[in-house]
Amino acid sequence: MISTSDVSYRLISDHQFAVVRLNLQNDQKGFFAQQPYKPGEKVASFSAGALLPTPSYLTVQVGIDQHILLQPEHLQYINHSCDPNVFFDTFSMEIIALRDIGIGDEMTFFYPSTEWDMAQPFTCHCGSPKCLSEIRGAAHIPLEILKTYTLTRFIQQQLHDRADGEKRA
Repeated sequence: MISTSDVSYRLISDHQFAVVRLNLQNDQKGFFAQQPYKPGEKVASFSAGALLPTPSYLTVQVGIDQHILLQPEHLQYINHSCDPNVFFDTFSMEIIALRDIGIGDEMTFFYPSTEWDMAQPFTCHCGSPKCLSEIRGAAHIPLEILKTYTLTRFIQQQLHDRADGEKRA
């Protein structure tokens, strides 16, 4: 887990429960807790600023050909980790803590928990022992690995539909 004490950061915006900070070493923005959270605790609510038919690096997938831009916008700075500490519940439209989060900890989520086939795959450098290296979406990750993560209802349905299709084949 990344903490603000690990590197030099500059404050970009303050949202009371968390802040957006710029990492001065790599020019990346991140979202850092300003209060502690326990597993299962609601961190924030969000809504759809817009519903789009195609994904982008700023959207969260909520259905087939349904991708939302997050509101409030500062939530877009919750970065990916293969060992996340928050989950975007796209059914309740809440961000939920997956484990203890301390003041100053960066909030991260597992992108394939919401994304089936990502618009912009990338090589992950999260540093976690669980790091999957190539992040392309849930469609590209073995089921045994996905079962270790909290997944949205949409991703769970996609996995169910894929399993049904494989049974019929």
